[in-house]
Amino acid sequence: MSATIPPEIPSVSPEAAEPEPASVAVTLQQVLETLMLGEIRLVGRLPYGSNDTFLVTAHHQQWVLPAVYKPTQGEQPLWDFPHGTLAHREVAAFLLSEALGWGIVPPTALRESEFGIGSVQFFIECDPERHYFNFTEYERQQLPWAAVFDVLANNADRKGGHLLLDGQGQMWLIDHGLCFHESPKLRTVIWDFAGQSLPERFLQDIRRVAGMFDKAGGLAEQLAGYLSESERGALLVRLQNLLAVPQMPFPKGNRSYPWPPV
Repeated sequence: MSATIPPEIPSVSPEAAEPEPASVAVTLQQVLETLMLGEIRLVGRLPYGSNDTFLVTAHHQQWVLPAVYKPTQGEQPLWDFPHGTLAHREVAAFLLSEALGWGIVPPTALRESEFGIGSVQFFIECDPERHYFNFTEYERQQLPWAAVFDVLANNADRKGGHLLLDGQGQMWLIDHGLCFHESPKLRTVIWDFAGQSLPERFLQDIRRVAGMFDKAGGLAEQLAGYLSESERGALLVRLQNLLAVPQMPFPKGNRSYPWPPV
C-alpha cells in the first residue's frame, strides 16, 4: 500500500543525485533492470513542476543509478488527459524512441515505489541553464529528431527546457506526460522545420515501425499496457500520415506553442 505524499518533503538540487560507481559499465538492459527491480531511495522533491516529481536513487546489485520518479497520485487533474495516465505516457515515449531506433528518451519504467505506481526515468546529468533557446548551431543539428518525434508522439507540451544535453553533447528528450492524445494536440517550441520534407533516414525508421505496428512484438503490443486502444490507433495513423505526406507540419496559431516556453 502506497504512502500519501507529504507536502513537507524538501526540494533538492538535481546535483544531489548519487551516481553509479564509475568503474562499472552499465548497459541499457541493466539500467532498465535497475529501474524496474531496484530499491528506490528518496533524495528529495524536484522544484518547479506542476506535478509531484522526485529525485531518487535506484539500487540493484552493484549499480546505483540516479532517477526521476513521478508518482501517479501526484498528478494534477487535467481536462483533456485522463487522470492517472501521465506516468504511463512517459513510458510509452521511451518505447516509441526505442522502436524507432533513435535512443533520444532516457530509459523509463513503470513501477510501484514509496508513493505508489509511477514512472521512474534515468536521470540525465546536464547543465540546467542549457536549453533549446541557447543551443549552439552545432547542437541544433540534433533538433530534427526531436521535432519528428514530437509529431509522432503528438506532444502537447514540448518546452525548451525539456531538451537536455548530457556531458557528451547528446540531446535527450524528457517530460512526455502530455503525449499520445488521440486528438491533435501538438504544442512545441520546435517549429524550425515547418514545411520541410522528411529525409529518408527518418522515413525508413517510420516505415519499419508502421509496418510492424500490429504484428506480434510490434509497437502496438508493447504499448498495450500504457495507452488505450484508440490512442494506439491514433499513433499508427500519425505514422502512416507522415509516410503518405512526408512533410513537417506548420503551427496553427498561438495554441501551437507551450507556455511558459522554457
